Amino acid sequence: MDLKLKTELFASGKEITISGSKSESNRLLTLQQLYPSLKIENLSDSDDTHHLQDALASSSDVADIGHAGTAMRFLTAFFATQEGVTKVLQGSERMHNRPIEILVNALRDLGADIEYVEKEGYPPLKITGKKLTQSKVSINGNVSSQYISALMLIAPSLQNGLEIELVGKITSVPYINMTLQLLHQLEIEAEFEGQFIKVKSKSIVKEQTIVVESDWSSASYFYSIIALSEVGSSVKLSAYKKDSLQGDSCLAKIYQHFGVSTFFEENSIRLTKENKHDSTVLIQDLKSAPDIAQTIAVTCFGLGISCDLSGLHTLKIKETDRLEALREELTKLGAIISVTNESLHLKASEEIKENIQIATYNDHRMAMAFAPLALKVPIEILEAEVVTKSYRSFWKDMAIVGIKSEEIK
Repeated sequence: MDLKLKTELFASGKEITISGSKSESNRLLTLQQLYPSLKIENLSDSDDTHHLQDALASSSDVADIGHAGTAMRFLTAFFATQEGVTKVLQGSERMHNRPIEILVNALRDLGADIEYVEKEGYPPLKITGKKLTQSKVSINGNVSSQYISALMLIAPSLQNGLEIELVGKITSVPYINMTLQLLHQLEIEAEFEGQFIKVKSKSIVKEQTIVVESDWSSASYFYSIIALSEVGSSVKLSAYKKDSLQGDSCLAKIYQHFGVSTFFEENSIRLTKENKHDSTVLIQDLKSAPDIAQTIAVTCFGLGISCDLSGLHTLKIKETDRLEALREELTKLGAIISVTNESLHLKASEEIKENIQIATYNDHRMAMAFAPLALKVPIEILEAEVVTKSYRSFWKDMAIVGIKSEEIK
């Protein structure tokens, strides 16, 4: 489905309800399998979460998780601990080209039985569950935090708990802390000090319900919309907390550069364009929140300001090479942009070309990050249905704030 987007009038003051955080939901669903007394409310409605739920509920010996990278990492660790269960874990073609060797090696060091079905170092995987008795493991600290979180999530179910040594520089700390805080909510003893994460074994947790906070990365597109709107424009989003576990909540601070203020109200946030944007170059290290890099880059381009974004090395192995994809698509629109293996550099430009077709590369964030530009010029989004990976009602919610979409036949 290809869509043509345009905006006749931005609808200020609307209220949007966004489903639960994908990151929190997928962690809690994995923990729920280990501790069935846990109840979860406001789960993410993303494809990734649905794939994870389906795989956990299925009795089939094959689990297909599509494009869901989080599910691949968490399920690899989970199934490795399930004694007597053999599971082939597979996904989309792109998923079979996303490396998983670092996690597999760590799990093998713990005693796991995991085989590569096709290409060494990549899914699909054949996992034969067994009792893991080793209690110490080392893993590089600058890898995807999902590898580290996958180990943390199974740690309390291991007979002797787990001590994880993070070797070298540690990135994506907020996501590690998110996993840690969720363990704490289940009264599981866990700590993260220096280069070590220590999680103690726990066989039973008391019955409780955890309400998942709405997804901050999904909120980023509304931050971009308000930034690209006139002064005085606003939108209300629910349900959000000031003391969020999500690293992407740094949006509130970053978007002050664009004149956007965040007001925390009861169980919600109100975004308001209070001032004109700052025209100076935006310099941000996003190693703790790489998923919002695309949104920020497009916002800067739409406002005609420069940005230097760093800490983006994990974007090379996402649904697509997001740095190259951004360079390609922003260049089509008239941007002057360069990228390295871990950074993006955009120069200020005065023109945005109209009616450009934006390729999405099977990447939900490419489609959603570029949509706010419809406030400036008509734009076309190819394979727009890809948004369901993380945000199923995205195009409906865009229409509520005035960004209308029409299918291109």
